[in-house]
Amino acid sequence: MPFGLKNAGATYQRAIQRIFDDMLHKNVECYVDDLVVKSKKREDHLYDLRKVFERLRRYQLKMNPSKCAFGVTFGKFLEFIVCQRSIEIEQAKIDAILKMPETRNIHELKSLQGKLAYLQRFISNLAGRCQPFSHLMKKEVPFEWDEACDKAFKSIKSYLMKPPVLVAPVHGRPLILYVAAQERSVGILLAQKNDEGKECSILLE
Repeated sequence: MPFGLKNAGATYQRAIQRIFDDMLHKNVECYVDDLVVKSKKREDHLYDLRKVFERLRRYQLKMNPSKCAFGVTFGKFLEFIVCQRSIEIEQAKIDAILKMPETRNIHELKSLQGKLAYLQRFISNLAGRCQPFSHLMKKEVPFEWDEACDKAFKSIKSYLMKPPVLVAPVHGRPLILYVAAQERSVGILLAQKNDEGKECSILLE
């Protein structure tokens, strides 16, 4: 498929979904040209890989060996670190925000907002945390990065120094919901205790 076509990505995604339709969300996950083959048991993995290779061969699709990893227990998928029952932020994504200086103009603020939006599932009440400077995005508001903005940005940086690891829920186990309401925003945390009795985060909003 030629690069640069307006609908190339969406068309390719639909094609991949049709090719792996019977495997999706069972032992295959795909997003455009990123493909993950997953197995519940190690002994099933070779069988699952063989099925995927056969499907790729049938439709004459090729892979780049240098970008492949086989038989791993964790890896990077869509810029996140994914393992058996959890997902966490790639350190490079965190460092990109931690190294950002004080925002000086609307373009730098848009860059910051974009980076934070990508990590929103890991940041509780992101809208509330960004409130001191999010209003600066409005056209009629003059850009002025004040003390409140700086304090909010430093608070987010401090939060990202030890970001949560999100886990998959265990069916049949009780869920715990925490709600924190502020004047203009609401934050929630959905958690569940693991086998050791420790609360683990499932969802942050």
